[in-house]
Amino acid sequence: MFEFDWPLLFLLFPLPWLIRRFAPPAENRPAALQIAFMSRLRAVQPEPAKPGVRRTPWVFLLIWLLILSAAARPQLLGDPLPMEVTGRDMMLAIDLSGSMEFRDMQLDGEETDRLSLVQQVMGQFIQRRHGDRLGLILFGSQAFVQAPLTHDRRSVRKWLDESFIGLAGRQTAIGDAIGLAIKRLEQQPAERRVLLLITDGANNAGRISAIQAARLAAERQIRIFTIGIGAETAPMQGDTSEGLFAERDPSVELDEGTLKEIALLTGGEYFRARDSESFEQINQQLDSLEPALHEGRTLRQSLPLYPWPLGLALILSMALTGWYRRSNVA
Repeated sequence: MFEFDWPLLFLLFPLPWLIRRFAPPAENRPAALQIAFMSRLRAVQPEPAKPGVRRTPWVFLLIWLLILSAAARPQLLGDPLPMEVTGRDMMLAIDLSGSMEFRDMQLDGEETDRLSLVQQVMGQFIQRRHGDRLGLILFGSQAFVQAPLTHDRRSVRKWLDESFIGLAGRQTAIGDAIGLAIKRLEQQPAERRVLLLITDGANNAGRISAIQAARLAAERQIRIFTIGIGAETAPMQGDTSEGLFAERDPSVELDEGTLKEIALLTGGEYFRARDSESFEQINQQLDSLEPALHEGRTLRQSLPLYPWPLGLALILSMALTGWYRRSNVA
């Protein structure tokens, strides 16, 4: 099917006539040179115009019409192709507080800190979320948006990999992170609003408590899935009286009760990641979330045709210029 994308541009067709009709004439400036025989020149009768010289206005109108036709973007449209887009609008809130540097995790058989494990496992999770719009919030003593909602999963993963402990302070402002996610998600359709919150501590900073923020999220129909990071036990440096390493709970600061309540208030779920294997199992469960349907869109393949009228206007302009030059020489 043929159509013009911007047909209203044809309303400019009378513009040259309007300019000629209503624009003020150019000012006549006094002659810069005095010619002694000017009176004799005026007495000379001008030669009659050659036939055909005054028959060219239609060419200018045709050139102007061709330029307007090119500017109106003529195109050939193919058959409509219905497209169904699936996915969610999901914000990821990642804890960068000081406790995330605790080395109680295993990654590829080697000891590593919690943030490195989160970056590795969540990076793979991001790559698998085809069709989702993902956003990234980093929080510590304060929270900030590192990446707005976008389909560019590669950039989101890169920004996650480039984050480091202490970037947002060394405390944990869970409530502020939830509040910031609410601002980013509340304008989206209710069935697609999801926040994935990953932390290893308790809310000890920020301007709003975690539970208050969760209630606000529940009012706006935002589901929050919380993940608590931390191993059950870890060796503590120093020998006991029996010559053995003592063990302690490295997740003593993790407030599982609050994280469970956040998930319960918002219709989400709480998970505990004690090692890389359990973390990966959590992500597989999150991958099984039923995707929400976006509004169906119609896609048409278009073939632009503007080079044809534009090229014809150029050819006519060049031909007209050459014709006038020959007329003047003759």
